[in-house]
Amino acid sequence: MRSYKLSPDMPQWQNDYMRGTGMEMYTECLSPALHGLTFPEAAEACFLKLKLLLIAVESRAEDGSESNICINPGPNVKIDANTRGFFFAESADDVKRVLYYCKLCHGDASDFKIVKKCRCKTIVTPKKTGLNHLCRQEKPSASDHDYVPFLNLNGKKTSPQNRKGGPERFGNSFSKSSSPAGAAPLVNYKSLNRWKVDIHTDPASDPRKFDSTGMFHWCPAQAMSSSIITREQAAMTVLSNHVVVCLFADSHSAVIGLRNLIMPLRASNFEYDELKHVLLVGDKEYIRKEWKSICNFPKISILGGSPLNRANLRAVHINMCDMCVILSARNSSGDDSNLVDKEAILCSLNIKAMAFDDTHGLLQTNAHGGPAFLPPGHGLASQTPVTSKSAKCGVTSGNDIPMVTELGNDANVQFLDQDDDDDPDTELYMTQPFACGTAFAVSVLDSLMSTTYFNDNALTLIRTLITGGATPELEQILAEGVGMRGGYVTPESTANRDRCRVAQIALYEGPFAQFGDGRKYGELFAYALRTFGILAIGLYRFRDSTSTITLNPCAKRYVITNPPDDLPLLSSDKVFCLRPFEIVERQPPAQRKKRKRRGKNSNDPTGDG
Repeated sequence: MRSYKLSPDMPQWQNDYMRGTGMEMYTECLSPALHGLTFPEAAEACFLKLKLLLIAVESRAEDGSESNICINPGPNVKIDANTRGFFFAESADDVKRVLYYCKLCHGDASDFKIVKKCRCKTIVTPKKTGLNHLCRQEKPSASDHDYVPFLNLNGKKTSPQNRKGGPERFGNSFSKSSSPAGAAPLVNYKSLNRWKVDIHTDPASDPRKFDSTGMFHWCPAQAMSSSIITREQAAMTVLSNHVVVCLFADSHSAVIGLRNLIMPLRASNFEYDELKHVLLVGDKEYIRKEWKSICNFPKISILGGSPLNRANLRAVHINMCDMCVILSARNSSGDDSNLVDKEAILCSLNIKAMAFDDTHGLLQTNAHGGPAFLPPGHGLASQTPVTSKSAKCGVTSGNDIPMVTELGNDANVQFLDQDDDDDPDTELYMTQPFACGTAFAVSVLDSLMSTTYFNDNALTLIRTLITGGATPELEQILAEGVGMRGGYVTPESTANRDRCRVAQIALYEGPFAQFGDGRKYGELFAYALRTFGILAIGLYRFRDSTSTITLNPCAKRYVITNPPDDLPLLSSDKVFCLRPFEIVERQPPAQRKKRKRRGKNSNDPTGDG
């Protein structure tokens, strides 16, 4: 267990980050006081009353032989006597509050620390077999959130309300920023007439759009030669919001496992237009070794050459990518462990030292006065959001490029940032590159293994979050060496798409913009959960946003895991959340009445309009 106390000698961003690093995953049964609540209601009560973050619940088959973990399942799941929840908390003692909570003894308590075991009722723990842990409604209704009154931020209950009318589908406010690093149509391009290169795989030619399990996007096997582009062809193709993977490996290197990297980016709970185009930069002979495992994923291109070559990096428009991933498969040539990551570190520093021109105008118009580099049927008139929001403005400095570097040796993290002041002996999780999400080390897997030892269900939950929905059926298919097989659209495969995913939503625009002016995180948490079924789990904040630095503030962000409900929000913040497959807006009755009144006034023949 990792605990941390606030230190006045530490910068504010480090205190916020270190508090988040103390959060761990625990599994616990829920108190009888929470029985009958839907999942959003229980999650809100746990967060506001008990200061615990409930992210998932576990269900078990009738015979107890198989369990099913549902992450943010929505209002169609209700808590019963045998439900077990997955929580983010600082210690096992803290998570016991959800087991000991008593409505009679603790209902009006303002301090969550007094929630202890009382003598009102005997706490019933679930049996390991025989009972179903979840009670599912047959049909979700518009009044799913009205079973039990919600808790206000002051701890008081609101009266139940009878909502009329069905749920209203939310518009496109989330379509551009509801996935990490921004979703939306993620590739805008059109090759010039000189270079007839089609890097867009249209799945319309084959009725099979998903794999046999329905969990991932799928396309017929592509020949590697059809996905290879030259440097000139890449330079003449304007890519935006794509993912660049820099590979340091050769034909003799061990296989990294690119399928595990690309699979989460092809999860079926993304729409096809939301898939980010993946561009691999590296040795073609090495990629050929892995091509069989990734040839059934759409929107993949290959540029042969060294990632250290700046001409290759400029050709793939790395300054307009959503993420640059740097991987290395080469073994160290000597006994010095510091040399294991030399190529990955050099590539990272090389990209940060690059400078770029503003190329945003290329996505708007060309010399002929028309839309530039857009496929047929995707002009300005037919695709307004493509040019207004999804066309990303290229950064002018390499320091601003989103980037993550894999390290084999934790100590090498000190070489990634030349401007930080971290002590070389600082632990990995306390360094700036790790806190800002620009470094990932293999040793992190050791921490996951330790967590799995104490909580065997944690691995299933983490695997679901990271892989986007890998199932035992799919793992068996891949283990047999057949590869991903296509499947036809069936009600079962369509139902598999209806699952939540990790997303990142900005506060400076969209439906949460009202919370970016100093309001509290708890208010945002309750509003997002009640209105859209979105479960907030953390913040992504600029490092220098709360400091006194006025000249040349740092553009780095850091992660705040499970912030306290009284944390003030900033308009520049981004929210990490678990969003459902379909966003459904549930408006309060007062807003519905206003809309009806406006509609009556507009249809009034005696009106002035």
